[in-house]
Amino acid sequence: MAPSSCRPPPQPPPPPISVTPTIQTPDDHDHYFGGDDDGQGNASYFAYEGNSLLTPTRDAFYDPNRLSPVAPTFQSNVYLSPDMASTSSGLNGIQSENTSPIDIPNPNSNGSPNPNPFNFQTQIISTSPVKPNVGQRRGHKYKHSSISAQHQIFQEPPPRPPLALPRDLPIPTVKEAWGSMSKDQHRRLYWCICHLLVAVTVFFSAHGSLALTALSHLVFFDVGSALICVAVEVLGNFEVWKRSSIRHPFGLERVEVLAGFAMSIFLIFGGFDLVSHNLKHVLEGQGGHTPHHPDPHEGEPRVPAGGLDMASLAAIVATLISAYGLRNHARISKVMRVSYLASLPSVLSNPFHFLTLSTSALMVLLPLFSIPINILLDSAICGLVAVAMFVLGIRLAVAQGLMLLMSYGGRSGSGPSKDKVIGVADVVREIEAEPSVEKVEEAQFWQVHYGLCMANLKLSVAKGCDDAALSRLRTRISTLIQNRLGEGYGKGGSLRWEVSLQMGTAGRF
Repeated sequence: MAPSSCRPPPQPPPPPISVTPTIQTPDDHDHYFGGDDDGQGNASYFAYEGNSLLTPTRDAFYDPNRLSPVAPTFQSNVYLSPDMASTSSGLNGIQSENTSPIDIPNPNSNGSPNPNPFNFQTQIISTSPVKPNVGQRRGHKYKHSSISAQHQIFQEPPPRPPLALPRDLPIPTVKEAWGSMSKDQHRRLYWCICHLLVAVTVFFSAHGSLALTALSHLVFFDVGSALICVAVEVLGNFEVWKRSSIRHPFGLERVEVLAGFAMSIFLIFGGFDLVSHNLKHVLEGQGGHTPHHPDPHEGEPRVPAGGLDMASLAAIVATLISAYGLRNHARISKVMRVSYLASLPSVLSNPFHFLTLSTSALMVLLPLFSIPINILLDSAICGLVAVAMFVLGIRLAVAQGLMLLMSYGGRSGSGPSKDKVIGVADVVREIEAEPSVEKVEEAQFWQVHYGLCMANLKLSVAKGCDDAALSRLRTRISTLIQNRLGEGYGKGGSLRWEVSLQMGTAGRF
């Protein structure tokens, strides 16, 4: 029998398998969802949903009539994402639709898996702080473009010169101030301590005498003024005292004005204190009242007749030494400008020295001439000194208060006639009398401290004045203000006037 007769007849090819999925909704399978009450219907529905969605199952590709085993279309060991490999159980142990992994086909003949199409390599993130681009301009920088270079639209500002004034200067400490003192300054400081001991001695030797108590107040005031003078000289060794800065435009010289203002307040309160003590003694001596604190030395004179009052004499000596050696009241006396004492000698022309020396001399002369100092005379001397202290304190406080407020209310006696007092109004009239000046539009005068005054004037000048004529006018006006309101030429004063002028024609203001 021939071999070909044993060959089976050819089989027809199998019909094509349709893998087109069908979309079914739960409404088409109500029998799955409408089960019994124990929840079996729900399980059947989820089982159907897990096998009847768009993704075909493996059984749809199986054909038993194929000659060779069906090659899996998708590999089961390669997943699209790591999350697809994890399985999660559904209700009653039934898996959900995302639990079955999706297989990726393997085109290689040797069965090796395809490379992973996704990059799941570990990325290293820098831990350095992120620098925000705050304030940085984004986009095209027009400044550096060719258009800007051609037309010069954006130009660099010219470099600014450094400021001529420093921002601030170091203020010396007590140790630095002590180290900078010269021998003469040390001697002045030691004398101030001696002057203080004299003031304490006068105060404790009063023994109920109101006149000597008033004298001790005056000596204490002299000591305070002497200490201020020494402090000013020591601070003058440093640059911060006179050099201007942004923080202190006039240096620290205005501190002296503030200290003088405090001394004027001391004078005013000292006068009130003396008045209160005087009224207390007067009221205790009337109506048969006995004093609450009787004086153990009452009934006997403090200084015997024909004797010398050593406390008053020590006050005179200390006052003269401070007046000539330290010139402790020289600056504040110029601020007050007491004209009725100008004809007296240099020491007595100072109202504070005059008051201290006159009181001390009176307390020394009365015992020498055997004039008893009774209660009435003692109270009268104390009252006069208290009124003088009060008046001088008020005048000094007003003068230095105006200086602290950057004002000027002083007058000078350096006019053409020695007896004539020159003020700001007189100076303005003399400026308007200049042939080149038509009118003084504005005039401001103020005093910064004891050694500096400033004047700002706005002048309307005649038309046709050239630069040379205006320069000569500036010089004449500055000299006029310095000679009239300053201390005058040849007097050796330290008061300096800084004059600034703004000049223009009448139509330009």
